[in-house]
Formats: sequence, C-alpha cells, structure tokens
Amino acid sequence: MNIQCTAVSNARRTFLRGCCTGALNERLSTCCGLPFIHYNVTLSRTLLTKMAVFQLLLSWTSQAFIFLFFLTFIAFLGCCLYLKYIHMKYDHIPGPPRDSFFFGHTPTILRMMKNGEVAHDKFLEWAEIYGPVFRLNFLHYIFVTVSCPEATKEILMSSKYTKDKLFCKKLFKLFGQRFLGNGLLSAHNHEQWYKQRRIMNPAFSSLYLRGLMGTFNERAENLMSKLVDIADSKRETSMLHLFSCVTLDVIAKVAFGVDLDLLKTSTPFPKAIETCLKGMLCNFRDGFFQFNPKNRPFIKEVREACRLLRTTGAQWIHERKTAMENGDDIPKDILTQIIKSAGQEDSMTKEDEEFMLDNFVTFFIAGQETTANQLAFCIMELARHPTILEKVRQEVDDVIGMKQDISYDDLGQLIYLSQVQVLTLGIGTSHLKIHDKTTLFTNILSCQNVQYISQFSSYATGRMEKFFKDPLTFDPDRFHPDAPKPYYCYYPFSLGPRSCLGQNFAQMEAKVVMAKLLQRFDFTLAPGQTFDLLDTSTLRPKSGVVCTVSHRNDKK
Repeated sequence: MNIQCTAVSNARRTFLRGCCTGALNERLSTCCGLPFIHYNVTLSRTLLTKMAVFQLLLSWTSQAFIFLFFLTFIAFLGCCLYLKYIHMKYDHIPGPPRDSFFFGHTPTILRMMKNGEVAHDKFLEWAEIYGPVFRLNFLHYIFVTVSCPEATKEILMSSKYTKDKLFCKKLFKLFGQRFLGNGLLSAHNHEQWYKQRRIMNPAFSSLYLRGLMGTFNERAENLMSKLVDIADSKRETSMLHLFSCVTLDVIAKVAFGVDLDLLKTSTPFPKAIETCLKGMLCNFRDGFFQFNPKNRPFIKEVREACRLLRTTGAQWIHERKTAMENGDDIPKDILTQIIKSAGQEDSMTKEDEEFMLDNFVTFFIAGQETTANQLAFCIMELARHPTILEKVRQEVDDVIGMKQDISYDDLGQLIYLSQVQVLTLGIGTSHLKIHDKTTLFTNILSCQNVQYISQFSSYATGRMEKFFKDPLTFDPDRFHPDAPKPYYCYYPFSLGPRSCLGQNFAQMEAKVVMAKLLQRFDFTLAPGQTFDLLDTSTLRPKSGVVCTVSHRNDKK
C-alpha cells in the first residue's frame, strides 16, 4: 500500500511539474512567436553548423597555406638550383665577382647610378682587368661584354645576329606605355626591320640631304642671333641648353615641317624627351624599378611624356597625309619622303603606320639628344684646348670666310673640324649595342656552343690604351684621314647593317652650327663648373657647359 502511494505521489509531482513547464512554455511561445523547445533546438543546430563550417574553412585554409608554402619552397629551391646551374655553366668566362647570388652585378650598377657615376667607367675598368670578353650576371641572364675587334666584327657586321628580345621589349614600352614600339632601333625581327629600313632610306640619301642645307643654315642663324644678344648682355649661358633648342628645332622642321622656334618660345617636348630617356635608363638597369611604390610619381611622369610624344607625332603625320591626299602644297621634308616611300609598298598596313610613328619618335629623340650633346662636348673641349681651337678656327676662316650661308661643298673641306667632331663623339658615346644569344669563337671563350646576350661599349673601347695611344688625350689628329687607326674599336654610330641611319644628317647639322659659331664668336668656360659626365641613357656634360660668349675681335 505504501509503495502504491509513493508511486502515485511521484506521478502527481511529475504531472504538476510538466503542467507548470507547459504553462511557462506557453507564455514564452506567445512572446517569441515559436515554441520554446523548437527555438532551443534550432539555435543549437545553427551554432553547430557555423562552427563546423568555420572549422572546415580553417582546415582548408591552413592546408592551402601549407601547400602554397610547400610550392613556394619548391619553386625557390628550383630557382636556386637553376641559377647555380647557370653560374656553373658560364663561370668559365672571366668576370668580376657577383654582388648577389640572385641579382648578380646589378647592385654595383645601381649603386653607381645612385651616386651619379657613369656605369661605363666600370665596364672599362672590368675590361682592363678581365680581358676583351667578360661576363656579367643578372638573375638567369648572362651578359658578355665584348671589346675584342674580331668578335665585334663577327656580330655587328652580320645580319644573322638579331637584337636581344629583352632589350627590344624594354624599348617597345616604358612602364606599360608604348614608346619606340617596333621601330628601327627596337625591331627584333630582321625582316620587319629590313622593310622599315628600305622605306626610310630615301629620306636620308646624300642627294636629299644636300637639299636640307637651307634648313640647317636657317636654324643655325637663329642660334647666332640668340648668341648676339647673350654676347651683348655679357651674361653666362648654358651652351647645352641652346644646342638642345636648336637641334630640336631642326628635327621638327626637317622631319615634320613644324616651326617650334624654341629659342624664343617654350614647349613641353625637351622636358618630355629628357624624362623618357631617364625612364629608359631606369627601366634597363633596374628590373624592379616599377614595383617600388616610391617610383610611382616618376613612372606616371614617364608615361605621360611617352604619350605626349606619340600623340603629337601621330597628329602631325595625320595632318601631312591629309594635305597630301587633298593635293595641298607641302614641304619636301623627311616626313613627306617617308610617307611617299611607304605608299609605294604593296602591303602597307595599319601596323606599318604604327611602325612609321615608332621611327619618328626614335628619330625625334635620337636626332635631338645626341647632336646637342656632341656640340656641347665640342665647345667644352675646344675651350679647354686653345691651341686646337685656334687651328680649327683658322680652317673655318679659310673655308667659310665671311659667308653667311654654308654650302654642302664647304662641309667637305672642313676636314679638321670633322676630326674634332669624331673625337668628341667618343666622349658622349654610351650606348650598349645588345644582341641576342650568340656563339663566339672557340679561341675567345674556350668552349663551344656557348650562348648568351652580347653587348658592346664604344665608350670603353675608345678609352683603351691597346687600341689608341693616350686615349684620354684630346687629339683630333688621331682621326686624320691618313692616320692609322684600328678597326672595329670605335663605333659611335654602331657598325654593319644596323648602323645609325641618321649619322650623316647629324654630322652635317653639327658641322654647320659649329662652323658658324667659330666664325663669329669667342667663348670662355665659366669658372667653378665640373667636367664630369651625367648618365641619362646618353651621356651629357653634367654642368651644361656654362660659357661667357663674346664677339670675335679678329673677324675678317
């Protein structure tokens, strides 16, 4: 009986507790909108699901990171092994010790750039120490600098060795903006280059260049008028700046038929050219330049400069072609010659028009920059060597006399002035002629089938004692027509089929300007300036050749 009472009592308590709980749940369900027991179960399942997904993602992420780290390690190890293989394969070629296992000799070059030094002086130093063929490393690339005349002749005089793809790629675009494209300087494919060269040749024939003497004289006279004002005011002036203005005036007039008149007005073109050249130098020598956030403002400036040159050139070409189609009277300048010659091609395409623009950007920059630098170096060296100055001035007086306009035949008689010009070309010649992977002679590299990127520096070979006696002495007689001279050691305009197309144009222009200047003015270097060189792709006088200009008292 007691057991039954206890059982009934327990059942009653359970029933009452259930009723109370049911009532409480009933109230909660009224507030929350769903049964309380279902809410607890749903909340628990959601939390468990989220935790499970998070744990799964965390597991996958950690596995992915481990896998990526493993792949990175394998790639890094493979890169190290490949570089070690490259080093072992080519270390038989003499060369200076590497600064870095990965970056090779690049740190030395970048350090010299940062300090304002000329990297070509280091190439000259290495050539003297390690011989006519020495090796340089950058990542997996092997550059062999050659100063051997036999190798220079073999590679530069032959059309079977093309320019290096990496070199051409860096000229094609500057930091993503098309620069020289596939023009004469940067075309890698020989057939593509040959077609363009054939189109351009008529514009630089000797017969056509004779007809440019009027333009050369006219622009040189503008410079003489400017120098008259400077001489009368007795103020100092940068000869490099004046030469840059007049050479750009000549290029714009002769190539595009445009009068810039930079000696009186200003345009953004000189600054754009300088910016492009600096950008080109940084792009060549520092493979990681564009990835440094600090360089972004300068990179943006370089892109805008490239865009300015190309859009302006495209506009001038379009205007000239439209004028030709309309039958308008057009000047017989280089642009007209090239458009007419290009029109004679059976397969003229839109791409060919881009090539034409590439070539004009090339000519616009190279023709202005290198000629201006040559004239500035010429003034600098003549002012430092009064005996040579007097000799070349006497020749100008004998040939030109009091004439205002210089003829084409007069230029041929200015022999000593030509020697001075050729000599000063060597001061500012810095271009590295870079060719694709080549195989040189067994007796040079002591091994067969060795392939690498070859580069040539006329700056270095022109300063070597084994090729020239007292190479650092300013001696124009070294290039006298009857003087013995070594071949394939001095090539400021390069050699072979890909030598500079505009070299005769540049030398004619420079000779007219120098002859007129020597005919009418004396010049004295301002004290305190340096004679150091500034490396901006081309070499220029660092101080700008600041001079005091005066009228010649002994003018006949």
